[in-house]
Amino acid sequence: MNTPAELKYTKDHEWIKVEGDIATIGITDYAQGELGDIVFVDVDTVDEDLNEGDVFGSVEAVKTVSDLYLPVAGTVLEINADLEDQPELLNTDPYGKGWIIKLKVADSADLSALLSAEQYQEVVG
Repeated sequence: MNTPAELKYTKDHEWIKVEGDIATIGITDYAQGELGDIVFVDVDTVDEDLNEGDVFGSVEAVKTVSDLYLPVAGTVLEINADLEDQPELLNTDPYGKGWIIKLKVADSADLSALLSAEQYQEVVG
């Protein structure tokens, strides 16, 4: 299982990379493996202010639909337009071309609750 050390993680299997006040968010390699072949990504929260833990969209796989939870509070700036025609990017490149949203992190966002790569690996076993 691929778990890049430079990213932070949630127990809900999202990853986050924060650069300044902009965060890129996606699902982990573990999550895409558990979901199987991803066929659709639904995010309709662009320009919305959301709190940590809020659902910002969903991922539909052949066998299930899974909600996506925001790791930190902020405003959704954009969604990865490539996922509209290529949702399988979440399976083939979850930490690269398969990112899902970009978020302007709220001033009050608490990054300390996020997991390191090692902590996340302990969660998924």
